[in-house]
Amino acid sequence: MINKKIKERLSQKSVIRELAEYATARGKEIGYENVFDFTLGNPSVPCPAGYNEAVIDMHQTMDSMSLHGYSPSLGNTKVREIVADSIAKRFGLPYETKHIFMTSGAAGAIAHAVRAVTNEGEGDEIITFAPFFPEYMPYVNDAGVTLKVVPARTEDFQINFEAFLEMMNPHVMAVLINSPNNPSGVVYSEETLRKLASIMTKKQAEYGHEIFLISDEPYREIVFDGKKCPYPAAFYDNTLTCYSFSKSLSLPGERIGYIAVHPNAKDADVLSVMFGQISRGIGHNCPSSTPQMAVSRVIDETSDLSVYETNMNLLYDALTDMGFEVVRPGGTFYIFPKCPEEDSIAFCNKAKDYDLIFVPADNFGCPGYFRMAYCIDTEKVKRAIPVMQKFMEECYK
Repeated sequence: MINKKIKERLSQKSVIRELAEYATARGKEIGYENVFDFTLGNPSVPCPAGYNEAVIDMHQTMDSMSLHGYSPSLGNTKVREIVADSIAKRFGLPYETKHIFMTSGAAGAIAHAVRAVTNEGEGDEIITFAPFFPEYMPYVNDAGVTLKVVPARTEDFQINFEAFLEMMNPHVMAVLINSPNNPSGVVYSEETLRKLASIMTKKQAEYGHEIFLISDEPYREIVFDGKKCPYPAAFYDNTLTCYSFSKSLSLPGERIGYIAVHPNAKDADVLSVMFGQISRGIGHNCPSSTPQMAVSRVIDETSDLSVYETNMNLLYDALTDMGFEVVRPGGTFYIFPKCPEEDSIAFCNKAKDYDLIFVPADNFGCPGYFRMAYCIDTEKVKRAIPVMQKFMEECYK
């Protein structure tokens, strides 16, 4: 008999993917240039030239087995050393090779982190904060753990600490955060992170066990107004940092990232080895070799990410002029306005009649909002704005 739980999930497909497929199909009918597709968070800028040059050089100069052979279970040792050295220099923490585990993107990192700090079937819980990336549900629940979602603080999308404290209990083994945040674009402030760390430290003492912070950071480098994203591990020792090169280097299809275990975390010296054992059970074994080695050659570079700030400013100004309530993003390539009606699905369905493809935010834990992924050409953003104005005038005036 086939797996019932997975079969049931077929009726719960990703809303984002379904809308993206609709946009693609609609594009075949009227030309994709005429579809204003704000669905997928797929980077729209090229990867750095140095990455392509590294791949070409490796193919020309390395022997076949060194290039295409299995990576060690924990990742290429030299790459892990380079990653550790880079983040140690950037964030002032004494990371070493033993603290780094290479993964298939941030998703693979989270899947390992969740399993490393919880026990299946023992009632363990992980807390996250709305709005949140919907795929956190299968990441956590498929590990035999319960994901609890703290309601959003919609005035600024920082953490709702009052609700968080009400939900804390001895079954909570980890807190999962995402800053800069998908879908809101908000960057958690130092004040927020310090307060979170203080609460978690006190609760660890009260409950008599570690509470790990799992920090999902694929958008760390996409931050606006000349600012830098505060590094959550700087405020809390028991932090597992989950990173992906998908956004910073525009490499989502390469599926490469890492977990960085805080050097002062409980059991820091064994966690990466544990991740290797987890890989055996979930079939992740041996992250892809070529992307690991290539990213290590451009470890401190990024793509030209400036277009995302340009697009954000265009959309934020236009949306506020149209009367939308929207918190200005501090990073990422998402913006998260409140719908002009309570039913976000109905709103997004009406927008489809104008070939505006938005994602309703019910699955993000924020009914009544919608997400726009503006990782598209600026020219298309500019053409979308008058269409949005027409939509609002005809449907909501």
